[in-house]
Amino acid sequence: MMAPRTAPDRTDAEAPERAEAVAHLIDALEALHAEMRREHVARSGDLARVHPNHRHGAANLLDYLVLRRHDIRSLQLDLAELGLSSLGRAEEHVITTLERVLDNLYLLAGRSERRRTESAVGFSAGRGALEGHADALLGPNRPGHATRILVTMPSEAAHDRSLVRALVAHGMGCARINCAHDDPAAWEGMVRNLRLAAAERRERCPVLMDLPGPKVRTGPIEIGPRVLRLRPRRDALGRPVEAARARLVAAPSGAVVERAGPEPVIPVDRGWLRHLGAGAVIRLRDTRGDRRRLLVVAASGDTAVVEAWDTTYLVTGTELVDAGGRRTAVGLLAGRQQALTLHVGDLLTMTADTAPVNPGKDAGRRHGGSPDRGRPGSFRIGCTLPAALDALAVGHRVLFDDGKIAGTVVGLRPGEADIRITFARADGAKLRAEKGINLPDSELDAPALSAADEPLLRFIVAHADLVGLSFAQRVDDVRRLQACLRDLDGSQGIVLKIETALGFARLPELLLAAMESERVGVMVARGDLAVECGFERLAELQEEILCLCDAAHLPVIWATQVLDQMARLGQPSRAEVSDAAVSGRAECVMLNKGPHIVETVGALDDILRRMSTHQQKKVPLLRRLRSWSPAGEEAPGADPVRQRAKRW
Repeated sequence: MMAPRTAPDRTDAEAPERAEAVAHLIDALEALHAEMRREHVARSGDLARVHPNHRHGAANLLDYLVLRRHDIRSLQLDLAELGLSSLGRAEEHVITTLERVLDNLYLLAGRSERRRTESAVGFSAGRGALEGHADALLGPNRPGHATRILVTMPSEAAHDRSLVRALVAHGMGCARINCAHDDPAAWEGMVRNLRLAAAERRERCPVLMDLPGPKVRTGPIEIGPRVLRLRPRRDALGRPVEAARARLVAAPSGAVVERAGPEPVIPVDRGWLRHLGAGAVIRLRDTRGDRRRLLVVAASGDTAVVEAWDTTYLVTGTELVDAGGRRTAVGLLAGRQQALTLHVGDLLTMTADTAPVNPGKDAGRRHGGSPDRGRPGSFRIGCTLPAALDALAVGHRVLFDDGKIAGTVVGLRPGEADIRITFARADGAKLRAEKGINLPDSELDAPALSAADEPLLRFIVAHADLVGLSFAQRVDDVRRLQACLRDLDGSQGIVLKIETALGFARLPELLLAAMESERVGVMVARGDLAVECGFERLAELQEEILCLCDAAHLPVIWATQVLDQMARLGQPSRAEVSDAAVSGRAECVMLNKGPHIVETVGALDDILRRMSTHQQKKVPLLRRLRSWSPAGEEAPGADPVRQRAKRW
């Protein structure tokens, strides 16, 4: 009887091919290993200069740069087919990962001649080094939290101690003071309130103060008419349904009072104002000669809130008369902010002359045409940093107001550049004074830290824990800051703010230079970075920055527009919540100021705490998913809503 036929052994049939694949992988990874060792020799001078606390991180950074010089996607797939750990999570311990994989390949090949060298950074050591550096720079995390929250201080934080207390109580672990706004007196008040709030809770709340850096902005535009319009809200039939409100404020003659709340401000004489009480009626004739009445609905000391049920136009000098016949004149009203309205095809001349431009006089339609008829207009605007004009060349892109307006340089003259507008809203985009200008194709010849910043740096050394180097894009910028800190006996940690295409391109060298200091971190300034490099590339860029800083064992601050809508309006968008969840891959997340910032801090704290149980950096933790547990297998502490649902 013939024996039954058996299927061929696939393992035996594939053995030669498998052995060849293993040998190929060994050769490829050994070549990478050797290249890394050569890089260490070539960069030994750089490694010798870094602070002792960063020696392993700097060495690991060099290893990672070598690894990422190559396209290792095919290696990754081949390793996965063999069931081996890939190199996709090697950032924090590159050599160790490489050598462990090689050890396993040698075992598969049945070879024993390889002897593993002593690795610079082990698996746990890499993670521990990053956490240690984050703690040293940003302070320790709260129990149960994996990510810190950094909040940009609003102006109110200088005098509103309860606001600062609430921010700390809701989860703020670090505070940022933007030195491009407010003044030293306000900054000092913010720091004082922050220190007191942190001390009350027996917590650390490090203070980061940003150097403004060479921010390129549009020059001034003449202030428009000093007129205030009070317009009640009306229904579809034109009937008023809600009065317009304004705030009368006592002010010295000739002083402009800035708006500090929802109501517009009307400056008046203090003595006249103090005679007013709730229910008083103020009579006036507005700019059109129409008789109007303002009703006082609240009065207290040097301020009173009034309502108008008819549309009313007031200017500086408008006479106000109270019920007792006492008269006063409206003080100096804030002028209307004017703007240039730009369309695609318009020609904008950017100039080093920062005299205020008049939108009516310094802008016009060529040949008497209009945008609707395809006739481009010509405009002028100042540039606050003349060096920016020197960096331009024909063909370079120029972006205004966070990329809302874009153009291309078509002509250059000393102190001037002609820019043809290539992107703007279809109905015209308004360009106002003091709006940011980005030059993604130009290398700006301006230091991130100038002599004018040194008095500010002295203030930072006296009051803050960290200093932010805005627009960091050269090694010389970093070295100058380090030298200034040494001269001032400052021990502040350094945060490199990466917000330009050039800063991103030079990030490895910037990191190595910064690692000569003991405490170092990186802020991903996603707003300017997106404008400079394109919004479609932002996700890719922030991923690469996170990976590079992981390799260097340096903490990252994920910044700009996190839960921005919630901070401003009180309700986040769906996309914002997803973005906030992903931000937990960084060691710190920054929130910008807004009316609802306290609630936003609490919401972000909750999101980050929840996500930390699912993900650590790039590594899924694979926590048990209770949402789909079989009936009767609820774990202790499971969702109480599901527990109740089972009882029902």
